[in-house]
Amino acid sequence: MRSNRLLRATATALVAATLAAPAAAASTTVEIDRASDVNFDALANSLYRPYSFSAAWKAVQFLENHDLLHADHEDRQPRIAALGDSTNSRSWYARSRARVATGLLLTAPGIPMLFMGQEFLEDKFWSDNPAFFKDTLIWWDGLQLDRAMGDHVRFTQELTWVRRRQPALRGENIDVFHIHNGNRIIAFHRWLENVGQDVVIVASLKESTFYDYQLGFPGSGSWLEIFNSDIYDHWVNPNGAGNGGQIAAQGPPLHGLPRSAKIVIPANAILVFARNAVNE
Repeated sequence: MRSNRLLRATATALVAATLAAPAAAASTTVEIDRASDVNFDALANSLYRPYSFSAAWKAVQFLENHDLLHADHEDRQPRIAALGDSTNSRSWYARSRARVATGLLLTAPGIPMLFMGQEFLEDKFWSDNPAFFKDTLIWWDGLQLDRAMGDHVRFTQELTWVRRRQPALRGENIDVFHIHNGNRIIAFHRWLENVGQDVVIVASLKESTFYDYQLGFPGSGSWLEIFNSDIYDHWVNPNGAGNGGQIAAQGPPLHGLPRSAKIVIPANAILVFARNAVNE
């Protein structure tokens, strides 16, 4: 069965993060200060197993689908790139926010579903009658001609591999342990019961980088930074911010977890930390 809770919550967060983004259920435009808070509470709730599902893996999570994006539907909604920046779906705002949204989809419990072209930043509506609805075919040539599309498909491919190699990302357990709406930060812990394989995901819709951000961790010692979405902007991003591939959680208890660490959180980015290197 499909669950659209993650869709609605992520779309709301993206709209709130942008200066002028299409409203989720209307053709009007909302104006929101870039310094304003982003309410991550609904997003946090959407990451947990839907109450009507007996297991997380039975829910198909999605951000886009054929009903929402059909050119002939009056209630169609913008694609993720357009939600990130309604004025320019190839701007840094659109690119970076689309990576955060897709990153949340691929690290959340449940079965992630990618709609055609979402994996490489397609921004057009679709139709099963392209002769009538012009400009609704996927632009495959963009993978070679549009750097943003090429970078985004690399990002999607490599995070999909992280999901495949880290079994906790495909498991049931999740603890959203930190939300700061003012800082536009959400962090959650994934693990396998009685096994470990702990993973920590940190997502930011802040438009500036945090340095020395104190964050709770579920264990002391070394944590590997196994994924950083900031690197995929103009791959390899020469100005990417990050943690050098590793952090040490030696700080006091924080956010309900036994240890903490000061980390770098890039602007509009998603990070994945793991106890162990990825498994083949």
